[in-house]
Amino acid sequence: MEQAIALQVNDLDNVATIFAKGVCDGQVVTLKDKAGHTRPLTVIGDVPYGHKVAVDDIPAGGSIRKYGEQIGVASRAIRRGEYVHVHNLDSMRGRGDLPEQEGTS
Repeated sequence: MEQAIALQVNDLDNVATIFAKGVCDGQVVTLKDKAGHTRPLTVIGDVPYGHKVAVDDIPAGGSIRKYGEQIGVASRAIRRGEYVHVHNLDSMRGRGDLPEQEGTS
């Protein structure tokens, strides 16, 4: 079986994208950065192909960054390796109820 990869695109990112189908809770994936460095990451929760996992612990209210941009804030504390999606991420884009923030339009 081929090793699943989680790709961290930018050094500022605190999430990585899973590039494998069927990644399950407790599975160890290879976290790879843009320089090609790798390290193991144990996944918390089942993660669909193309979805995000936390690269590091993210505190409640902390910025969630992907592609070097803030894409939202953590609605609760998120642990390293945890699946990051609508259940623990509040989007900052296109909401209309928040003032526009630099780098989020």
